[in-house]
Amino acid sequence: MKMAQRFLLRRFLASIISRKLPQGRWAPLTSKALQIPPCSPGGLTVTPRAARTIFTTRVCSTTFNIQDGPDFQDRVVNSETPVVVDFHAQWCGPCKILGPRLEKMVAKQRGKVVMAKVDIDDHTDLAIEYEVSAVPTVLAIKNGDVVDKFVGIKDEDQLEAFLKKLIG
Repeated sequence: MKMAQRFLLRRFLASIISRKLPQGRWAPLTSKALQIPPCSPGGLTVTPRAARTIFTTRVCSTTFNIQDGPDFQDRVVNSETPVVVDFHAQWCGPCKILGPRLEKMVAKQRGKVVMAKVDIDDHTDLAIEYEVSAVPTVLAIKNGDVVDKFVGIKDEDQLEAFLKKLIG
């Protein structure tokens, strides 16, 4: 079993490696280029398949974790782009539901807004400064000022309305 897992992991990792062309564009990667030798883990025979083209793209992350106070000042308060700040905690059940939902909605805005995640246990000072008394608490910050806020969980329609109001 372990050999099969290692094989699958090796194959997956090999599939995400790509060559960069001089023009700055990503080259297609075919399975023939992977050079994975056939093997027989546990009596299973692996035969090479027809080449498949895989395209890779650079992902511009719209979500980031705050590291410390100066990082918050630099990436949130001084941001030219509106920022949604998610104050959360690892132990918070509703945070585990809201976080991914909010990330998905922010990603749909295609860079018009970014999302900062602040763990209140790691950054108590920021939680106190922004008067966070319960989690999840989400702030909308534009030009360094808090322009909107909600506490608790929201559905996708409510999150979309919250983001549209922030973007303007």
